[in-house]
Amino acid sequence: MKTVKISLNSIDKVKSFVNDITKFDNDFDLVSGRYVIDAKSIMGIFSLDLSKPIDLNIHAEDNMEEIMKVLSAYII
Repeated sequence: MKTVKISLNSIDKVKSFVNDITKFDNDFDLVSGRYVIDAKSIMGIFSLDLSKPIDLNIHAEDNMEEIMKVLSAYII
């Protein structure tokens, strides 16, 4: 598992983020304070405070390089 900080500070960014990560079969969790939600859930993401950076837990072993390339637009 790898954890990175991401920023999803606009509706368009949330939509493109979910579209990008749903291409992968891996599990992704967003952690904000004591809340942990499935990063592939748009409704779940909008329940978080998006004004602050969010931790993204990536549960992957083999295709981490490809995932990080796709996520580079969101990582801060």
